[in-house]
Amino acid sequence: MKVHFIAIGGSVMHQLAIALHHKGYQVTGSDDEIYEPALTNLAKVGILPGSIGWDASRITPDLDAVILGMHARADNPELVRAQELGLKIYSFPEYIYQESLHKTRVAIGGSHGKTTTTAMIMHVLQTRQRAFDYLVGARLEGFAQSVNVTSAPLIICEADEYPASIVEKRPKFHFLHPQIAVLTGIAWDHINVFPTFEIYLEQFAIFIRQMEPGHTLIYNNSDEELRNLVAAEGSHLKLVPYNLPINIIKDGITRVYFDEGFADLQVFGAHNLLNMHAAKLVCNELGIGDEEFLEAIAGFKGAAKRLELVGRNEHCAVYRDFAHAPSKVKATIQALKQQQPNRKLIAVLELHTYSSLNAGFMDQYKGAMEAADEAVVFYSQHALEIKRMPDLDPQQIMQGFERNDLHVFNKRAQLEKFLDAQDYSNTNLLMMSSGDYEGLDLNSLKKYL
Repeated sequence: MKVHFIAIGGSVMHQLAIALHHKGYQVTGSDDEIYEPALTNLAKVGILPGSIGWDASRITPDLDAVILGMHARADNPELVRAQELGLKIYSFPEYIYQESLHKTRVAIGGSHGKTTTTAMIMHVLQTRQRAFDYLVGARLEGFAQSVNVTSAPLIICEADEYPASIVEKRPKFHFLHPQIAVLTGIAWDHINVFPTFEIYLEQFAIFIRQMEPGHTLIYNNSDEELRNLVAAEGSHLKLVPYNLPINIIKDGITRVYFDEGFADLQVFGAHNLLNMHAAKLVCNELGIGDEEFLEAIAGFKGAAKRLELVGRNEHCAVYRDFAHAPSKVKATIQALKQQQPNRKLIAVLELHTYSSLNAGFMDQYKGAMEAADEAVVFYSQHALEIKRMPDLDPQQIMQGFERNDLHVFNKRAQLEKFLDAQDYSNTNLLMMSSGDYEGLDLNSLKKYL
């Protein structure tokens, strides 16, 4: 197989390129910019493009497939040439489907918890020595890369609702056609793509409708919006609802109970317990019993940037989390507060995505930081400029969050000054962002310990 990647430098694209190279395919690629870690990763296996930029001569009639990344534009000369030659052009998820036609496909979708649920399933399968392929949106301990495509009979996919490519605007998860699917919940996001909640909701309706009769849909029964949607659209499927499992917190450790026993966990929070219940049900469908699942899940340490511990001592801990959407922010703050209710919680949220920086979306954050003792919102003027968005008034942020004591900063120096002035005795510091706080090194926060 000869495969060419247009925009090979993407965080997931380059991982797929490496996976196909390891599978024995002849892989080439191009991009107009390639940053770390993709640069080193591609060079290490010998498929880093010889030059940066687009070149239509790279597109030849003998290519079996052209895989198009989100970074490429419609007028990309390599894309235009591939179209002229009538070559098979795939978005990332379309190609994943082609590679998994004869596999059992498990897709984990929903507005939140996708990465963690996927990671839990992968951890259990690996612990039980099951052969499987995977696609996940984070670095996971015990896995060399975030995409793997082999001859395994099973593939576990994190199923994103963002558009597949510049050519194919439908959501990525519409192309996976799983035999087993999970939907973790529905909370409006990506307003640059789905300008109304109704449009966003319809994408999940389509996903459910597209599933083949008799296939399995595992869904969060505690999410009213999702529960109603499944009732309306899922009558042709094997429906498996899940809720918060029985659990206790003792001495800062969460113990979860299922029918066949219990396990003491290294992760915590109601959202993670819901994710775990979904993961258990998937593993049950794949032939792994509760006892085997509990034994394996006790060793799960979490995915990178998902309530990840930066550092701790006896009186203070610093956590980082990828949370940015309102439902994720609220769940993450509540999880940490419930785990250690007697500790002060300082929560810092960076508004970084298009949705979160949009004044019209701000009221979606109402009550999201209510459980924090000190709440901080940071946003960067540079992020607004890159996204070509208008200035954001701090007063609009305070009104949206409906918290009068909310601290709002738009300069890194202001944020650092605030953090330096805090008392960290008997305190947890939670840093939430999909960005980097204008280059703030989170490891530097260990100085507060």
